[in-house]
Amino acid sequence: MTQALFRHADGVLPNTLALAITVTGWPLGIWLLGQPNAALNVAGVLLVTLTLTWSAYFIHEFAHQAIFRTPQANERWGVFMSWINGSCYARFADLRRKHMRHHIERADVITFDVQAFLRAHPLVRRTVLALEWLYVPAVEFVMRGYVIALPFLDARKRDARGRVVGVAVVRLTAWGLLAWWSLKALALYALAYLLFVHLLRFADCFQHTYDAYPILDDKPIPQDKLRDRAYEQANTYSDVVGLDAKWLNLVWLNFGFHNAHHERPVAPWYSLPRLHRELYGDTSTQVVTVGELLRAYHRHRVTRVLAKDYGAVLPPGTPRRADGFIGAVGVSFLTAV
Repeated sequence: MTQALFRHADGVLPNTLALAITVTGWPLGIWLLGQPNAALNVAGVLLVTLTLTWSAYFIHEFAHQAIFRTPQANERWGVFMSWINGSCYARFADLRRKHMRHHIERADVITFDVQAFLRAHPLVRRTVLALEWLYVPAVEFVMRGYVIALPFLDARKRDARGRVVGVAVVRLTAWGLLAWWSLKALALYALAYLLFVHLLRFADCFQHTYDAYPILDDKPIPQDKLRDRAYEQANTYSDVVGLDAKWLNLVWLNFGFHNAHHERPVAPWYSLPRLHRELYGDTSTQVVTVGELLRAYHRHRVTRVLAKDYGAVLPPGTPRRADGFIGAVGVSFLTAV
């Protein structure tokens, strides 16, 4: 009976365990945040950060319908996960539609031209750049704010106004109750959320050197180059901790094995390390490790906000090969409408 729920027979155990950890670990982590013991607080921050991260990547899995057999089950669970991590202001169907464009059109089709917005508003630009220098992922919060504001700015999305207001009331009430229970828990939850956003943006930052197109509706991207499967693989990178770093790669639910994911988008998260080795072996020019990317993440944290492209990766064996990889910003699949 359980096997019939899941799309893949071998997914019963890993999916059940990971979903159980996400669903139960999130409230447990919040409880730990409010305890008087500092060690429990640290454990709570780590657990909340992990479960927020997994809830996000499960949304990605549900968008690809890689977990459950039916589209309806994947959508229900996708909506549930969006309430955990706060991406519920956008409809799951909209998140899925925009992400599918990323795969089909082989480009970063984003919702909001944040670069144009920042260039047009000098004070906001200076504030955002200062916050990014301080390692506050301000662009990601601008994108989240835009998702909330869009129904009130664009008549094409006006039917979502009531929904956005309702979601805001529920979430603000929840934040208020958390503050009433423990101000320390509220502050530590905010810290965990910042860490969660950094984990997501680090992965998103270094997985492609695609072109980015801010398109709100279903207008196609310009047909200005050949974007075939060879282009897709050449402009996709696997930003893993290491090919054998089994447990650390699970922080991102194996999302770092991104070339394998793009080659077979419906392959579930737990199969990606094996699939990567089947497709590419132990050596691949597209593998760039987290250790190689940390310097670039730090070095370009301000530059990438207004950069014209994502930079480039040098061939394997080149010293500091990823130093020129500026990376993407504001391309999260959680901030699409």
